[in-house]
Amino acid sequence: MKLLLHCCCAPCTVQCADDLLNEGIRPDLLWYNPNIHPYTEYTARRDALRQYAADRKLALHVVDEYGLRDFIRGIFPGMEAGNPAEGPSRCLWCYRARLDQAARLAAEGGYAGFSTTLLISPWQNHEGIRRAAQEAAEKYGVEFRYRDFRPRFREGQEKARALGLYRQKYCGCIFSEEERYLKKREPARA
Repeated sequence: MKLLLHCCCAPCTVQCADDLLNEGIRPDLLWYNPNIHPYTEYTARRDALRQYAADRKLALHVVDEYGLRDFIRGIFPGMEAGNPAEGPSRCLWCYRARLDQAARLAAEGGYAGFSTTLLISPWQNHEGIRRAAQEAAEKYGVEFRYRDFRPRFREGQEKARALGLYRQKYCGCIFSEEERYLKKREPARA
């Protein structure tokens, strides 16, 4: 199966890619993460994924769009009109933006399906990810391959550490960075 794997970062990609490779699925990787801020964090994560992909000889597609303004407009849709109502939660907006892009590129690239490394994190909302991915899959006529990689999260992090890959301290958006300083984030329930 030709699979496009959206990657949020190199450490989360390690175990997901290993599991797929062990099943005979050689994923092509996709970097599209306009939610990651600040720019130095964005480039550190992007470059770590480039290093990992090159080392593993995996194809990597980079949609290099640092999207601070689009991210802010997306999670605060009324901001430009002077009405900064939050609208949908920032995480659900973020899942939709990234997975819509992954599904579109999978369809355009002739992939049978797509998935995401977001599914390895115990801090992500799996039901939100699944809903966003299924909506995108239907929109573009490509299969979303759901996989619960969470049981292998710690193993993947250990592999990433052993490989010397850059390992971030927060989910990615500026609000999740703030949360890491204000309180400990609890794992998602879904």
